[in-house]
Amino acid sequence: MIKTALTMLGIAISTLTTLNAAAQAFPESKKPLTITVPFPAGGPTDKVAREVGLLLGNALGAPVVIENVAGAGGTIGAKKASMAKPDGYSIFLHHIGMATSPALYRNLNFSPVNDFEPIGSIADVPMLLIGRKDLPAANLADAVMLAKKNPNKVTLANAGLGSASHLCGMLFMSAAQVNMNVIPYKGTGQPLIDMMSGQIDLMCDQTTNIASQVRAGTVKPFAAMQAARVPSFSDVPSAGDAGFKQIEIQIWHGLYAPKGTPAAVIDRLSQALQQVVAEPKFRAKMTDLGAEAVATDKATPAFLRKHLAAEIAKWTPLIKQAGVYAD
Repeated sequence: MIKTALTMLGIAISTLTTLNAAAQAFPESKKPLTITVPFPAGGPTDKVAREVGLLLGNALGAPVVIENVAGAGGTIGAKKASMAKPDGYSIFLHHIGMATSPALYRNLNFSPVNDFEPIGSIADVPMLLIGRKDLPAANLADAVMLAKKNPNKVTLANAGLGSASHLCGMLFMSAAQVNMNVIPYKGTGQPLIDMMSGQIDLMCDQTTNIASQVRAGTVKPFAAMQAARVPSFSDVPSAGDAGFKQIEIQIWHGLYAPKGTPAAVIDRLSQALQQVVAEPKFRAKMTDLGAEAVATDKATPAFLRKHLAAEIAKWTPLIKQAGVYAD
């Protein structure tokens, strides 16, 4: 009995020593890490990822490259990321789609909970409802009235089925009880161009993607899609200001590793991420994009794990009630 206990203790000590050694050795000098982003280059999530990647590389002392694997509302990139080698050199950055995809896709081929190890949260990004600058509506109430007077004629673009802009637009139409001509694109770049040329009426998008256009006046902001105003766009009314307090959506971002990545490596990555979100340069860049970097206590596996579970529980019944699916 004593011999068995000593053997088990020896195994435990050996395992702990191995894990500590793995953490200290990770990452190897000059061996690059890859962050998979499940959306196109230049899009709002990609912008967050590139800022994270630059500073994460500095914190780890290793280069970080961004790999864009777009398509199917982020599910193609997520599936690819889930199958990567669980050694810490392949990590994954995704937004609220990690919580909404289980409901939006009835035949989802990966599990956000079971196929990934959370590393930590990164930043929260508000969404604005914007329109072409010559749209005959002065505010959100006018835009709703215009849609009600012209059912299925006012165009509402999104970045594709299952995207954040699709989800936001779906909530908006449900809350306002309007039917619009919904036009899905592949990404957010082209619909924004089409809006500025007068071909698209409305779109719901992340501030990280449209901040410069809103500030330049090339598109018209109607509302922040949440109960309170966005500090960096304080002159833009919120949906709550217009009486739509049930509209509350922020696009949160998290960093993940494939399931099976050693705990010591996850801890090292999380420590580096906490350095990133605390960096004044990163926080200032997020503010410039209209986003908000999380506090360091949210850049942890425990917080992201709990947050992901809560968001899945929140969105699943809402999406099923709406009966709108992406597959």
